[in-house]
Order: sequence, then structure tokens, then C-alpha cells
Amino acid sequence: MKLWKSWVIASKDFSVFRKKKSVIYSVILIPLLMSIFLPFIIGSAGMKGSGVTIAEFASLLNSFSFFFVILAASLTTVIASYSLIGEKIEKSIEPLLATPTTDKEILLGKSFAAFLPPILSIYIGLGIFMVLIDKMTYNTLGYFYYPNWNIAIIIVLVAPLASILSVELGVILSSRVNDVRAAQQLGQLIIIPFFGIYILGEIGYISLGINSMLVISAIMLVVDIFLFYISTITFRREEILTKWK
Repeated sequence: MKLWKSWVIASKDFSVFRKKKSVIYSVILIPLLMSIFLPFIIGSAGMKGSGVTIAEFASLLNSFSFFFVILAASLTTVIASYSLIGEKIEKSIEPLLATPTTDKEILLGKSFAAFLPPILSIYIGLGIFMVLIDKMTYNTLGYFYYPNWNIAIIIVLVAPLASILSVELGVILSSRVNDVRAAQQLGQLIIIPFFGIYILGEIGYISLGINSMLVISAIMLVVDIFLFYISTITFRREEILTKWK
């Protein structure tokens, strides 16, 4: 397998995405807005004199940072729908299959295209979020809350694994769905378990600390490996030409 061929395929998809304003707005604006909105909520609530302990405050920040994991899964679904089903609808995937590329090179290129823009946007949003929170915690607690191990696990493991999960789900959905909007709606179901975890962390039912993040990462890794096997079975020339109609 030649990675440069996969990158050529991904680059072609990047050029298509730039023409889709709805995709650009979703991928760029949503993480940016959340990176400002979440610290604003915390700042409005305040900490001094509010009766909130440092432990409760840390738990709240862990829950809010996990919200970016939900965004990673959700935004990747939007990109994957255009990358895979867009080609299917426009009948442009058949010429791609006629090129001297393997199934794995095509799948990897499509995966690059669906994975990189959302995850980069999430990282930028997290960077802004951490800077704003640090400014707040330095003024109220006397130290910078970020960076810490919890956010490092989210950046290195949880968010990328969530994004990969959405890519693989997008590949599987592409063999069954003929409409981009329908694929996006079905793909958004992937955020339900993540949102459930976020809610449980928000209300303090579970802790979204280091140990929990590692457990969540391990579970997602297993699921990602399983879905990767399913997606590679689904994304084959014979399957595409005969069933992707």
C-alpha cells in the first residue's frame, strides 16, 4: 500500500469540502463557539463565594472538556457523509476505482479526508478552551488548571478514537444509504453513548477523570478494531460496483 496515493485521494476530497459551505461552517464554527461558550458558562457561574469546591470545579471542567469528544464524533460524521456518499451520488467513485489504487489505499484516503479536518478543528477549539479556562483558574485558584493528564488523554486517545469510530461507521452506512442527509442523521446516533457519558459526568454520577478516560479509550479501541474489520469487508470494489447503488 502506497500512502501517497491515499493522500492524493484525500487532497481531492479536501478541495471538494472547501466548496461546501455547510461543511466548512460546521467543522470550523462549532468547535470555536463551544471553546468560548463553555468557559463563558463557567465564568458566569463563578467560583468564589458560590459554594463550589475545588473537586467539584475540576469535575465540571472534566465534563466540559469531554464535550469536545462528542464534537469529534459528530463532526466527523458530517465530513464522512460527503466524502463517501457524495462520490456515490455523483457517480464519481467508479472512475476512482478504475485508477491503479488498491481498496485499502482508497479507504485510507477517504478516512484521512474525513478524519483530519474535524480533529484539527477540535484541537484548535480545545486550545482556546484551555487558554480561557487557565486565565480563569489562575485568577480564582492561583494556578493554571491546564495542561493536565486528563486533557492529554482526551487529545491523544479519546477524541481521535471517537473520530475514527465515526469514519468507520460512515463507511458502513455508505453501503446502505443513498442520501447524504440520511447518512448524517443515522451517523449522529453515534453520539448518543458519548452524550450519555457527558451527562453522567455533568451531574456527578461518574467521574471523568484519568482512570475513566483510559477505560473509555480501551473500550473505543476494541470497538474501532471491530468496525475496521467490518468496514474493510464493506469497502471492496465488488461490493461498491454491485451494491452501492
